[in-house]
Amino acid sequence: MLKDGAQTLETQAEKIARIKRELESVPALPGVYLWKDSSGEVIYVGKAKQLRARMRQYVNFQDERAKIPLLVDAIDTFEYIVVENEHESLVLEKNLINQHSPFFNADFKDDKSYPFIALTMGDAFPAIKYTREKHREDTRYFGPYTDSRAARMMVDAVRRVVPICAASCAEWRRLKRKFERGDADALLSSDGMLRPCFDAHVGLGPGVCCGAITPEEYAENVRKVARFLDGHHDEFVDEMTAEMMEAAESLDFERAARIKERIEAVGALSDRQHAVSSRNLDADVIGFFREETIAGVHVLMVREGCIMNSNEFVLNRGSDVPDDDLLRAFLLRYYDATTSIPREVIVRDEPEDADVMADWLTEKLDNAHGAKVRFTAPRKGEKLDLVEMAERNAQHTLLRYKVRTNYEDKRVNDALLQLESALALDGPPYRIECFDISTIHGSYTVASMVVFTNGKPDKNQYRRFKIKTPLDEANDFVSMQEVMSRRYSDERMADERFGKKPDLIILDGGKPQLTAAMEMFEEMGRTDIALCGLAKRDEEIFVPWQDTGPVVLPGGSASLYLVKQVRDEAHRFAITFHRELRGKGMTASILDDVAGMGPVRKKALLKAFKSFRNLRSATLEEIKAAHVVPDEVAEETYKVLQQYNNR
Repeated sequence: MLKDGAQTLETQAEKIARIKRELESVPALPGVYLWKDSSGEVIYVGKAKQLRARMRQYVNFQDERAKIPLLVDAIDTFEYIVVENEHESLVLEKNLINQHSPFFNADFKDDKSYPFIALTMGDAFPAIKYTREKHREDTRYFGPYTDSRAARMMVDAVRRVVPICAASCAEWRRLKRKFERGDADALLSSDGMLRPCFDAHVGLGPGVCCGAITPEEYAENVRKVARFLDGHHDEFVDEMTAEMMEAAESLDFERAARIKERIEAVGALSDRQHAVSSRNLDADVIGFFREETIAGVHVLMVREGCIMNSNEFVLNRGSDVPDDDLLRAFLLRYYDATTSIPREVIVRDEPEDADVMADWLTEKLDNAHGAKVRFTAPRKGEKLDLVEMAERNAQHTLLRYKVRTNYEDKRVNDALLQLESALALDGPPYRIECFDISTIHGSYTVASMVVFTNGKPDKNQYRRFKIKTPLDEANDFVSMQEVMSRRYSDERMADERFGKKPDLIILDGGKPQLTAAMEMFEEMGRTDIALCGLAKRDEEIFVPWQDTGPVVLPGGSASLYLVKQVRDEAHRFAITFHRELRGKGMTASILDDVAGMGPVRKKALLKAFKSFRNLRSATLEEIKAAHVVPDEVAEETYKVLQQYNNR
């Protein structure tokens, strides 16, 4: 900050104290707040029922979201806008996020335009079109469709059911220009002398260009098209069936045949749509599948109990954005873009401000019968099955995106370069070895070693160690020193089965484990391998060369994601080995208590029952029927197992 023309440094504590003082003047009213960095750029937009209380939570670190420390560190100033109610704050928040695209708000990973189907309602004869244009006030949009082919096919299907002009038709564009010049009356009064366009010949167009339809009849067709695109198909079948019967009774068999073809077109479209509900369900089902840095979203549009369309998106997770924030960000962006509002939005968990969001969507629905939009978070039944279906598809959405964009390789390359810089390594850590200890009060103590080569698990190189040092109680430091001495001895380093020397060793457990490993390396005289310790609580990395504190990788970064992935894999591998040893040990110790049970009989009994769990649940008759031990040994075995089961 600048004071009296001279630049002075403001410490973090001084900055927070200054912001707290400035927050005293913020009113306790509903509104939207904008956090800004030192350059004045908006880095986060949020809404609140009470602005002052909500904004104080940030600088008092009462908000437990992982991104908050990074956000507060970047904050320098703020703005706020007071509104009348929470509904207005929701709409304003949405608009400001669209305007500023703040770094700490979640956003679409692919910020591209999605295709829509549009009706040009501002024209005297509205036309249908496939478009990616920005929304115009005089046009009604249906979508978005993330599958452009599906959108184009829907336009063709609609026109087979209800004839309507296409915006691409040259004759329709000529008629539009006539209306704009104000000389369309002469055209419409030409009494059919004009030549019809090709679409009118084949039944896709209603013949506006040749005066074959009145403006009132055309307006009714437009209304039907809008209802059809909203997913209400059943009413068309009923209406067209009645029209067909009327035409047949009037002996107008040509008209009846045309209507029959349209009914069949609706039926063919319904056949391609998957019936998912026995009820007349009108809902959007939203499923998420997320990783550390990105998330896949899949929206199933269910109308009249059938999936009419499905859309998929990839979101930039941002800096450790919680699930609720991610859901809200998506709902705001998605329903701001689409005019196809359902009666119900089905999600895994309702957003925190579900009532406000529902009111906003109800306003957009603008139903003549007063219908309201509601959020549902099912816990069982048909709707939960739909949510799980959407989540499975979201997982595939993310997989396809990663394959299409070569995302994994890019992320791994970024992660390795970030680790090289953050940990001051001589080069990118192409081979990372990570260790974890697992024990129960010093019993069955094991260590795992997992290897990541070029940022990916190299399972052929995984190793596991039984700790040989006698331990009366758990001692992870002694165990880690033993593993270090065994793995990095000259003999093992020369053993090709253990692979080449690692570029980086990660120890799960933070600074204490790092200190234990450094002491052992010093005894061994090994100084050519980089070490670091990862603390579980705050994902902090301790390195030997920095005494001032840990290295903190940016939240949501590729490097942090890789480090956590390596750590979690080491933990999983250690726990698996520990449980395996403990299970074998418990099995052996229990059967050793059976009189007359030797190694041969023990092995035969376990082989007969496939597992110790099956043996524990077996009846006395089943143990005798196996015919692998004498009856008296079987009875003693059953008695010992019952005592064990009743503990």
